[in-house]
Amino acid sequence: MIHVSKHFISAFCLVISLLNGIDLAMAKAPVNKNKPNIIILFADDLGYGDLACYGSKGIKTPHLDQMAEDGMRFTDFYVSAASCTPSRASLMTGVYAARIGLEKVVDDLSTTGLSAAELTIADYLKQDGYKTAIFGKWHLGHHPEFMPRQHGFDEFFGIPYSMDMWPFHPKPSHHYPAIPLYHNEEVIEYNPNVNTLTQRLTHKTIDFIKSHKDQPFFVYVPYPLPHVPLGASEQFRGKSKAGLYGDAVMEIDWSAGQIVKVLKDLKIEENTLLLFSSDNGPWLSYGNHGGSAGQLREGKGTTFDGGHRVPFIAQMPGTIPAGSTCRELASTLDLLPTILEITNQTLHQPVDGKSIYPLLTTPLANTPYEAFFFMNGRRVEAIRAGKWKLHVPHRYRIVETPGHDGQPGNQNNHGGSIGLALYNIEKDKAEKNNVAQQHPDVVKRLTQLILDFEYDILKNSRAAGSVK
Repeated sequence: MIHVSKHFISAFCLVISLLNGIDLAMAKAPVNKNKPNIIILFADDLGYGDLACYGSKGIKTPHLDQMAEDGMRFTDFYVSAASCTPSRASLMTGVYAARIGLEKVVDDLSTTGLSAAELTIADYLKQDGYKTAIFGKWHLGHHPEFMPRQHGFDEFFGIPYSMDMWPFHPKPSHHYPAIPLYHNEEVIEYNPNVNTLTQRLTHKTIDFIKSHKDQPFFVYVPYPLPHVPLGASEQFRGKSKAGLYGDAVMEIDWSAGQIVKVLKDLKIEENTLLLFSSDNGPWLSYGNHGGSAGQLREGKGTTFDGGHRVPFIAQMPGTIPAGSTCRELASTLDLLPTILEITNQTLHQPVDGKSIYPLLTTPLANTPYEAFFFMNGRRVEAIRAGKWKLHVPHRYRIVETPGHDGQPGNQNNHGGSIGLALYNIEKDKAEKNNVAQQHPDVVKRLTQLILDFEYDILKNSRAAGSVK
């Protein structure tokens, strides 16, 4: 018989206790070491030329400029549509909005929205153990079955559609009811103060990050600004050289800076993929209450680059090379497949987007696109393949008289006209020099790609969700 001393038993128990303590500590340790946090900051109607790091002279954006210095700035990044709803639908699902019946902007009268059959970024991440939240503007259907909490988000604080869809619209198409501010499914306020919205959304975002710092999280912050009606808090009002529009952009820049700061303070910056972009180009008919597309042609509502090309900044220290610039074509369609690759998940539905993880980590990588399509409704109006951009004949929106101080100008949605036009977009960002006659082979090839894609959209589209 083996005799064990009490001292040995005590020592053994102490070791076991320590080991259990280690196990317990490991159980309580952050579980997101291999699951990076994801944050998407998404401005509304911010133009390509509205950030200092994209050439703005009148608007100071030090925090977003620093984010570009600490990460990667994209020069040729596109949205799939030049208006709110279809652009956001593509961001969330990775597919062109025409495939899922959301090619038109929805409002308070709409009976359609994002179908429950469509999987969003939040759906994928939530099923992988992430805590998910949206703070801001949804705009993918306002009926209960279309709202964010039905599409993978644990928490929603914000508005269901654009802020100008409220009783104070200067030129309403119909009588708009009071705009509701939601917390989850409950309306907590009507007609929220636009001057304090960015601050409120920022504080909500920071509180969520602090509450979930020890587990993987996904936060989507679709700012309602700088879409009209413009607003800015006293902290930023009158601070820019670009009027109230610039003040609103500076406050969004401040918001991005506050979010970066909390990531650093919590020491989770290196485990967080932070992305910043805009849903489309500037709303030019609002004049000094609209933004700038820089050197690009036209703006929101058109398939010229001024409507579709937007700022895109990505930061993840240690993963994305600091101070890098990507000049390859990429799109908001790509965010869902990219996030799934980063989180080691598998797609359960086909998407139009491509993973741009190689672009984010290797500046010399090439675009995954053979071609990118510029859609207006269900029609393809233009295509880009490499350096070439081809427009097929179509009419487009022009601003006949710009607005001023919140009053919209005269906007003619069919006032412009373009025939078959080919541009070398690398040399001709303004899309002015039509070289179609010099390159008939390129025109023929791109035209066929458009025809094939439109047939594919017709054959492989799904209906939007509809109120039952």
